[in-house]
Order: sequence, then C-alpha cells, then structure tokens
Amino acid sequence: MAEALRVGIAGLGTVGASVARVLRDKGAELTRQCGREIVVTAVSARDRTRDRGVDLSGTQWFDDPIELAEKADIDVFIELIGGDEGAARACVRAALDAGRHVVTANKALLAKHGVALAEVAEKKGVLLNYEAAVAGGIPVIKTMREAMAGNTVTRVFGILNGTCNYILTRMEAEGLTFEACLADAQRLGYAEADPTFDIEGNDTAHKLAILTSLAFGSKIAADDIYLEGISNITQADIRAAAELGYRIKLLGVAQRTESGIEQRVHPTMVPTASVIAQVHGVTNAVAIETDILGELLLSGPGAGGNATASAVVGDIADIAKSRPGFQHGPVFGRPAKELKPYKKAQMRSHAGGYFIRLTVHDRIGVFAAIAKRMADNDISLESIVQHANGTEGGIAQKTVILVTHETTEAAVRKAVDGVTKDGHLTDKPQVIRIERAG
Repeated sequence: MAEALRVGIAGLGTVGASVARVLRDKGAELTRQCGREIVVTAVSARDRTRDRGVDLSGTQWFDDPIELAEKADIDVFIELIGGDEGAARACVRAALDAGRHVVTANKALLAKHGVALAEVAEKKGVLLNYEAAVAGGIPVIKTMREAMAGNTVTRVFGILNGTCNYILTRMEAEGLTFEACLADAQRLGYAEADPTFDIEGNDTAHKLAILTSLAFGSKIAADDIYLEGISNITQADIRAAAELGYRIKLLGVAQRTESGIEQRVHPTMVPTASVIAQVHGVTNAVAIETDILGELLLSGPGAGGNATASAVVGDIADIAKSRPGFQHGPVFGRPAKELKPYKKAQMRSHAGGYFIRLTVHDRIGVFAAIAKRMADNDISLESIVQHANGTEGGIAQKTVILVTHETTEAAVRKAVDGVTKDGHLTDKPQVIRIERAG
C-alpha cells in the first residue's frame, strides 16, 4: 500500500470540523477506496479550546495558516477560511508555491484570483480542486471538467444559492413576506446575520463565473455579470406568477451567443411544470445544455457542513488516488494560459419575454398611456391582467400586469421609465425575466 496522504486543514468552522470528522469516521472505507490512508496531521484555527466534536489532540497546531501551508509536513492543504483576500489568498498561494496540492471551498477567492492560482498549480504540477465552491455537494465541477469530453456547452444555468431558494419557497408556500422568510432563514442558520451577499445575488454570481469559465474556456469575469437580487420580490409578484403558470426562482444563467458570452443573475419566472421549478428549499440545481448530451440537470444539497464536507473529501480522495508522475488535468478544463479573454455579449432580445407589474392610479387614460409607452419601444404584449386594489390614502389604485413577447432589456426599462415619468405609478415597478425552458 502507498504511503499515507497527509492533510492539513486551515479553518475549523462548521465545514472544517465536518471534514475532519468524515476523514476520521470513514477512514477505513476511504483507505479501501483510495489504496492509501488519509490522515489529518496539521490544522489551523483561531481558537484551540473550542469543542469541535472531533479529537484533534494528535495533530500539529498552527496559529498562522500561512505557516501551516509553508512548513507543515503535509501533502494536501485544505483552505476553509473564506474571503477573496488576506489569509485565504496568501495561504493558498503559499501552499501551491511549496508544491502542495490544494483543496478549497472558496468561490470568492476563485472568482477573483482563480486563473492566477490555476497557472501556479499547473506550473508546479499539483492539483487545485474546488468541487465544494459551487453548489455544495453536487458534483458539477467534476462533471464539467472530466465527464463531458467532446461536448460543446451552449448554456449553463441553475439555482446556486440555497438561502434565496429557501426564502422564495417559503414565500410561495406560506404566503409570508420576504422579510419574515429572511428572518426565519437567519434563525435556522441558512442566512448570515448580514445576508446581503446571498440575497443580492453576489454569491450566485461568483459561482456562475466559475461555471462560465469551465463551460466556455474563458477567463473568469465575475465583475461582468448582470446582477439583481431578490430583496424586491413581493407577495404580489409571487401570486401573479402563480396565476400565469410560473414560479419565481433566482437563477444564474451563462450562455454563448453570436457576439460573446452572456452572464446574468436575477429573479426569473419559470413554468411551474418545468424541472427547475420543482427545486425547493435550500436545494441547488445546475442545468448544462450541450450539443451531444442535450440537457443534463444535477440537483442536491447546496450548502451546509455535511454537503460541503462531502465535496471536500471527494476532492481529497481524488488526490489520494493519483500517483507520482501522473499528469494532472488543467484546473478549469483547459490550461490556464490558454483560457480566452472574456468577451461580453451584446444586448439582444430575450426570447422568454418579461413580466411587468405596475401599481398605478385608477383613473381614465392611465392604461392608454402605458400601452403607448410599450408601443413606442416596439414591445409586443402577450397578455394583460388588471386588478383593482381599492383605495389607499384617498387614492384609487389598481395593479396592471403585462407579459411581453420577445424584446430587449433596454426596451423594457425605457418603457417602464417612461411610465414612471408620466406620474402614473403609486409604487415601484417590478420587472422580471421569463424563461420559457428549463
């Protein structure tokens, strides 16, 4: 049997402690599967006294994760600190420079510095594995990097943030407000005390940027993603979507077009009969569309200690199975130096159309003015629904819901801005894309 694989873990929070427990509890099975023992020999965390539910008394302890990366007697460095700069970036770079394999769950780090770190890993001939960085326990990275040889990806999209999906699921199922669902998500540990990164779409954008690079062979471009979160979704939107046969999901979408690559994160209406609409709670799902395979949908736990730890351990096991002299595959499916500069696609018509909700004064001439603004911007309407809202503050109101045919984002925004300037609205307008497929 080969020598034991020595592992060092930097960061012993929920995920780090779970990884250590799995490696201990499943040690015999992992040895059988990998042909060698996997042993945690060094760790780094702020608090040595905290009870993490796993015995670490026999491991070497480092207060500084960079020192662990540079000096510990390890083969694999596990980065579970988080953050795109500071200690996380420094210790990963130090480990790669020292010729050690690296496993990370840090999507923010990869979205910002992934290509540069990949170049170092490939130059040193070591692995940089990151399955846990995207969609938790779903093996989407391995699938795209290893199992789809010969396929040309045309589109990748999915539900990539469990917090947002949990909130939208609860809003629909129980008729609760966004604020009430968010508070419950925080109480249950699904959302952070400051949930901005999740609910405004940043977390989804980082994951989408990584998938885009894998799908299209481009450099990571997280700053070039159209970004919109779910904080402005109301019960009125949820109910209107249901009436029209749709369900609202926060989707990350990347697709190749004639003019470049389109990346966007935003609330989306999907048909209730579609597979993606059946993904509820904290579950994640990723759909990959290719020329040979067609559409592949991967779904499963997207977050949490066990799901993320499972992906991390899987990456460690892959390293344990490799042997000295084995030529490792490139980090992002193609050699980092051959990744193409990201080319942002030009604005084009959205085939699925748009949902537009307007709360307006209930008076003569308002609807005619709305229709004129749509016509002036060459927007064709598929359906129109009006609901009387009664009187509020002495002002009669109604809700007008428009569903458009294929048109551009710019045209819709211009038309809605025109209606706003006309002084007909009594509340902020809502615009949501509709995806016909998926």
